[in-house]
Amino acid sequence: MRIRDFHTRDSDQVNRIALAAFDEFRTHYDNWPALASGLGRMAALTDRAEIVVAEHGGGIVGAVAYVGPDRDKADFFDPDWPIIRLLVVDPDSRGIGAGRALTEECIARAIRDGASVIALHTSPIMTVALPMYLRMGFELVRAAPPIYGVPYSVYVKTLYADGG
Repeated sequence: MRIRDFHTRDSDQVNRIALAAFDEFRTHYDNWPALASGLGRMAALTDRAEIVVAEHGGGIVGAVAYVGPDRDKADFFDPDWPIIRLLVVDPDSRGIGAGRALTEECIARAIRDGASVIALHTSPIMTVALPMYLRMGFELVRAAPPIYGVPYSVYVKTLYADGG
């Protein structure tokens, strides 16, 4: 597994993976076309986030947006918190550790940025991602506004100087 910074040439692959990763949840959202429209433009987040990709077997298998502590983010996050946004893994590449590796990279970037915590928001429908985050030490902080009818909550992980 190789973790690296996003390049503009990765845009189509990242956008495709974002759509594919969320497709299994399409029936949960009240307005799948609206959500899919945003997911299909994940690469556009480069104007306000650092996008990181995971490569395996010669191709991109996942991506995530790291939003630093100095960047704008949703009101339900503390403005000083760095956040993990849109962690996506290609459904054909699940189980090889891409999600965990991308999360660890975001944690490393938060430590680089001097943050004491890192946050994210996720939903109980994310039955693979949510347990992974909990195993990695993220703890529930509060509810977040639903997204197209799907409940979400904010989770935070306390960071330590040793990277823990």
